[in-house]
Amino acid sequence: MSAETYFQKAAGLLETIHRTQLGAIQKAAKACAASIAAGRAVHFFGSGHSVLPVMDMFPRYGSYVGLHPIMDPRLMWFSVTGPGGARELLWLERTEGYVAQVLLSHNLDPRDSLVVYSHGGLNAAPVEMALAGKEKGLTVIGVTSVANHQINKPTHSSGHSLYTAADIVIDNCCPPEDALVPVEGRPEKVGASSTLAAVAITMALLSEITAELVRLGHAPERIFVSPNVKEVSPENNQQVFRDYMAFEKRL
Repeated sequence: MSAETYFQKAAGLLETIHRTQLGAIQKAAKACAASIAAGRAVHFFGSGHSVLPVMDMFPRYGSYVGLHPIMDPRLMWFSVTGPGGARELLWLERTEGYVAQVLLSHNLDPRDSLVVYSHGGLNAAPVEMALAGKEKGLTVIGVTSVANHQINKPTHSSGHSLYTAADIVIDNCCPPEDALVPVEGRPEKVGASSTLAAVAITMALLSEITAELVRLGHAPERIFVSPNVKEVSPENNQQVFRDYMAFEKRL
């Protein structure tokens, strides 16, 4: 029954996002589409498990050049302990000042948009990324738990959380504890919600950005497509990578 509980709660979560966050997603999409139409970028950033929607935005089948992931392997975990481990990552993403070093390798332009993911919205990495975007004049979009913001004070020395640093907030509608399912005999819940919510929001945002680009007369030149789509030449995806390399040089 616990699996059934998860599916029920997950379905309810997605319906809540649809019902309450569609306006924020549409507003964010307009800003993002304007950035791409101007020949610039929509940057995406997250640390820890919040890097997952960044990885799922581009390069991912159904996406295209103009979407720019900012990923640092030191802000992800690819092991449990030791180098690349979760403990090390969790320490680093709370350490103030590190994101400034990450951004030395990226060019943020006022015409750009920036999407920052963080369920809690309190750690230094997402807060400082959002603040850097604001300082450079970007439109900053935060995907975070408003419920968590309401019960926890900011821990960053600036006094900001992602919620307060962003221009547009998309609520992931997840509970502060993230997990959804109570299990008899345990005080803790299991079954995370924020990754599911963030990826759903990301795909909805991508869909809305694309529709807005078409409306503006700037439809993507080519889409990164699954090789299962036989009507599209295998050369298409190779050209997407070449286009992306040229795009990165312009940034």
